[in-house]
Amino acid sequence: MSTSFEKYQRRRLISSYFSVVISIALVLFLLGMLGLLVLNTKKVADHFKEQIALTVYLKDTAKEVEIEQLKKSLAMADYTKSTTYVSKEEAAEAHSKEIGEDFMEFLGYNPLQNSIDVYMNADFVSGEQVDEIAADLTSKNFVDEVIYDKPLIALLNENVKKISFWVLIASGVFTFIAVLLINSSIRLSVYSKRFIIKTMQMVGATKGFIRRPFIWQSVKLGIIGALIALIGMAGALYYLNNSFPQLSLTSDVKLLAALFIGVFVMGILITWLSTFFATSRFLNLKTDELYY
Repeated sequence: MSTSFEKYQRRRLISSYFSVVISIALVLFLLGMLGLLVLNTKKVADHFKEQIALTVYLKDTAKEVEIEQLKKSLAMADYTKSTTYVSKEEAAEAHSKEIGEDFMEFLGYNPLQNSIDVYMNADFVSGEQVDEIAADLTSKNFVDEVIYDKPLIALLNENVKKISFWVLIASGVFTFIAVLLINSSIRLSVYSKRFIIKTMQMVGATKGFIRRPFIWQSVKLGIIGALIALIGMAGALYYLNNSFPQLSLTSDVKLLAALFIGVFVMGILITWLSTFFATSRFLNLKTDELYY
């Protein structure tokens, strides 16, 4: 009889620990993924900014030397990520493929111009800076005009600011929810042992002596939950990095290490504090209050 009861109690204890570990792991995993999103918000925004091209159209009278000098100066400029030179013949061929017919047969000549597509570094993709760059390039006597999508740049920068703001708000809310959920799981675990706590207190055990095994047990559960969460985060990061290699999600190793360490420490810290306050609450209750 006693053996069966002991097995039953052991199963209940294991089930309780398992539910706490899973709760901690899920909450920390979601919190960690949100951290990844926060860290990579700028990187994602920069990726889209760097897809916007500033096209420099050259006059037909432009000399080969002038074109080569411009290409070199653009390649060396701080604002340039990459450049692509498109000759008028290449532009005509691409346009013919796009419309499905050779338009030069009707016109008898090629009306297109040689051009250079300039893809800028994300930090320079703002309305004012692009205007200055365009004005500087237009001032060259062999440049016909400089074209770029100004409304798109303005819209992109505005949306990046909005998204960054709401991501930070969401991070704060999710962090608060994470603390509450882990705290609730720990308190329920301690609540099931409230009579043991009171019994130990009644036989003369000090509060510190009573708290110590509960805190150590919760910290161990927090460590296990945090490790499970970190494994899940590593798997998700590996998948996302393979799916979107252009974002280079794993390029900043130090930042990722700080995030993983932060999630691990948070798992330990929250469980420690939650257990400390939960045990303190039951230590301060009177015996008849334990039933409510």
